[in-house]
Amino acid sequence: MSELRELYQEVILEHSKKPKNFRAIETANHKAEGFNPLCGDHFTIYVDVKDGAINDIGFQGSGCAISKASASMMTQMLKGKTETEAEGIFTRFHDLVTGHAGDGQDLGKLAVFAGVSEFPLRVKCATLAWHAMRAALNGDQEAVSTE
Repeated sequence: MSELRELYQEVILEHSKKPKNFRAIETANHKAEGFNPLCGDHFTIYVDVKDGAINDIGFQGSGCAISKASASMMTQMLKGKTETEAEGIFTRFHDLVTGHAGDGQDLGKLAVFAGVSEFPLRVKCATLAWHAMRAALNGDQEAVSTE
């Protein structure tokens, strides 16, 4: 295994064990649930938007290492971004994990998920929180499912 792949695995495991922003946000004015029925991953995303920008974002729930790390890193990446910027990052991240983008270096630390495209079943794990975040910003009331 390459040193870079090992580093990526370490980053994912670290965020899985000690996720950032793993909390409900009482001031959230946007909220959505995401559920992957194949593996049981289930998250609620809380977003506090002020003046078109993500003032605060958090999540709660449970899932595999990839889904939890993805949710953790998503919250770090999107805090302070506008809703439009968040949509652009979502698109680039989705392209990365589905193999429709380059190495993801324009996504900073999210590039650690580049290898997910080699495992199609894991793409749903990596994108679950992202789809829920998008649903929250769009005001969708139904839980987002990866199926």
